[in-house]
Amino acid sequence: MLIYFTADQHFGHANIIKHCTRPFDSVEEMNEYLLAQWNNSVGASDTVYILGDLFFRNVVSADEYLSGLHGKKHLIKGNHDKDWMKKVDLDKHFISVSSLLEISDGSHKITLCHYPMMTWNGIAKGSYHIYAHIHNNTDAAYFQLLKTMPNALNAGVDINHFRPVTFAELVKNNQEFKDSVI
Repeated sequence: MLIYFTADQHFGHANIIKHCTRPFDSVEEMNEYLLAQWNNSVGASDTVYILGDLFFRNVVSADEYLSGLHGKKHLIKGNHDKDWMKKVDLDKHFISVSSLLEISDGSHKITLCHYPMMTWNGIAKGSYHIYAHIHNNTDAAYFQLLKTMPNALNAGVDINHFRPVTFAELVKNNQEFKDSVI
């Protein structure tokens, strides 16, 4: 059993392709690719922490997609999750639903929140914060600060090869992304 982290799929959100410079010609192509990437990575007994914005409004059937996504899912709510959450039996699809969650993966203490935080529980003792929301945006001033915080990790699919990733992959992908920004 592995633990994965992911966020910001925005299933059904056509404008996110342009906004985040995603390499897809249509929202249907994006949806199919994200679903395939998820299921090629995650097994049925794996745990997945979703840090919000899985869907955009109600433009796709959240219930149908959730039934097709592998893994034991935990949802940390994002800013685009209100609408679709009203139309889904959350207990059917998620082990837990919260706005903020503190976990341990056996090696690391981790605070999970959709939004980047400046400080979190255990920061002085080497704990980690995994966030989302900012996608691959490097233009905002806060990104320059986040770049200096090695224990703050972006779980968004836009910098994690459009799939859920393990903690080790998350660390590697975040470092590569930060290094690629001049």
